Amino acid sequence: MPIRVIAGSAKGRRLKMVPGDTTRPVMDRVKEALFSILGRSIYDATILDLFAGTGSVGIEALSRGAAHVTFVDLDRMAVQTVRENLELTRFVDKSTVRRADALAVVKAPPDRHYDLIYVAPPQYKRLWVDAVTALDKNAAWLPDGTRVIVQIDPSERQDLTLERLSLTDERTYGKTLLLFYVAGTDEAVEPLDEATDLGE
Repeated sequence: MPIRVIAGSAKGRRLKMVPGDTTRPVMDRVKEALFSILGRSIYDATILDLFAGTGSVGIEALSRGAAHVTFVDLDRMAVQTVRENLELTRFVDKSTVRRADALAVVKAPPDRHYDLIYVAPPQYKRLWVDAVTALDKNAAWLPDGTRVIVQIDPSERQDLTLERLSLTDERTYGKTLLLFYVAGTDEAVEPLDEATDLGE
């Protein structure tokens, strides 16, 4: 199924898919719901797209006004696909693409401040747990108010014991579950916009 940019300056642009079955592109309706929830917070945001795959989520953010997105994936074909999709959407100058192990990246010091970290690893490998746990242990990544959003299959869900991150919301859209975490105290966090839950 083709994937496209839903809204913003690159609206309607079709994105290339990563060859093979190593990635799981987010469905348009899930992406639309996600960005409806994020609302105005996406403007001028700096975002880390871990396990980037096609780059669809980060590119959607750029199209909607994000300031910069860093895309990280270890798969060579995924990295090439992200680069090609950034060329297609003309967001090369607002992005950084790294071929690297996502867990190694979040265990090291961050290269910049990120407002939002999106975690969408390959299914059924517990990588989301490892990534969120590593972020939680590395305080440099998580100034108060930093948001971490996880995209997984509902069957992968489990409760985590975390020190800095708190689970504030979760939404189910068919076979996709989004978990919303935030770092720091409630007072440091601006509320996200409301969106209709498309759960089945």
